[in-house]
Amino acid sequence: MSFTVIFGLLSVAAMLAARVTYFTSIWRGKTRPHAFSWFIWGVISSIGFAAQFAEGAGAGAWARGFGAATCFMLVGISLFRGERNITRADWMTLCVALLAIPLWVLTKTPVWSVVLVCLIDTVGYLPTVRKSWTKPQSESALSYSIGSLGAFLTLLAIENYTVSTWLYPAVLVFSNGAMALFLLGRRARMPMPAQPV
Repeated sequence: MSFTVIFGLLSVAAMLAARVTYFTSIWRGKTRPHAFSWFIWGVISSIGFAAQFAEGAGAGAWARGFGAATCFMLVGISLFRGERNITRADWMTLCVALLAIPLWVLTKTPVWSVVLVCLIDTVGYLPTVRKSWTKPQSESALSYSIGSLGAFLTLLAIENYTVSTWLYPAVLVFSNGAMALFLLGRRARMPMPAQPV
């Protein structure tokens, strides 16, 4: 078994662990996912998976395909157990992200397609960041940390390194890691709730 296949399997395992952590947090009532973020990430992960697959990423694309499928599952769950406070800014973010997707179709090069995917994916964080600014406990920092690790393992699993195959997982390493740090930082700054005596 080649190292790329091993890292591909490890990246899928990390993605699975991140999602199990996130789903468990939802069922325990701690996490309230924002449907708009997960919808944007589902669409973009699907596009990223298709681009990686077309460019020969091989096992490096496995986690992205799995991630895309679970993003859409989280959209469905979000409708019932997710964030209910949808703001005008959230709607604007969703519209901007969706309007940018046709640009991906118009780009004729895989590199520019992946650059657009990375930008749109990053925009997808905005509704969740907005929600988490005042409610940092409503997201799972552990899940984002594991997601960052999974994206790093994806980088190690890539069989054919081109900008098109490594850029998206590299952005995911950064964005998931940054989200985990943001959540932990906001929690540290929030006043502790009063404990009953």
